[in-house]
Amino acid sequence: MLSPMRLIQITDCHLGSRPGDTLLGLNTDESLSDVLQCLSQREGRANFVVASGDVAAEPTVEAYERFLETLRDQFDRPVAWLSGNHDLDAMMRTFPVEAVQREYLEFDHWQVILLDSSVPGFEHGEIALEELARLRQCLEASNKHALVFVHHQPVPVGCDWIDQYVIRNAPQLLDLLSEYTHVKGLVWGHVHQEFQSAHKHFMLRSTPSTCIQFKPNSTEFALDTTMPGYRWFELYDDGRLETGVDRIDAKSYGIDFASSGY
Repeated sequence: MLSPMRLIQITDCHLGSRPGDTLLGLNTDESLSDVLQCLSQREGRANFVVASGDVAAEPTVEAYERFLETLRDQFDRPVAWLSGNHDLDAMMRTFPVEAVQREYLEFDHWQVILLDSSVPGFEHGEIALEELARLRQCLEASNKHALVFVHHQPVPVGCDWIDQYVIRNAPQLLDLLSEYTHVKGLVWGHVHQEFQSAHKHFMLRSTPSTCIQFKPNSTEFALDTTMPGYRWFELYDDGRLETGVDRIDAKSYGIDFASSGY
């Protein structure tokens, strides 16, 4: 039996415009480097990396260039990205596909569709009608097993303060995906925590950030003490999908756990 394709998701890196910029006391370059070092040690079989938004805390060319350079230096795999609410989609689109891909990936037995849920100037998510049309076109054009990535959560994850930023037209998205039995999963970032559920025939998953972690099931903003991490996927030829979360080893980052927001 052939080995499954192994896909890695990293998300919410929040890199500043300058090396060493911090988020609530955490050096986000350092934490990204720690996650990539973990990947280099544990994920030798990985074929591809998807970065699912909020690559930058401040959308500057320097932040995006540094992200790609750091990935090449520490975990040199093909990479694709999509935009989060802290990103600038127009700027991310200026990078050539030779450096980073976006929107659609096709493999022997799988298609990976990257959706833009960012709304310029706002925290919440929404999938534009053109994006929904593109999604349907992809699913109609190929019956390959499909895995869909987006930045914002399509369903509440149990944190009131961040669930107000759910994808506003998530019912449309979920209904569309439900029409196609070859859809196997919908995955996102944004919530800085692990979450799992299902909708109809496909799985729903969120992935921890490579930097600060939000405390699950919290009404108000609260940070968690769990370590930065990533999500892996095993994509089998027959459509089976296995996934899990791995985190770096325990480390003290000097995070401001008393913070009431960021």
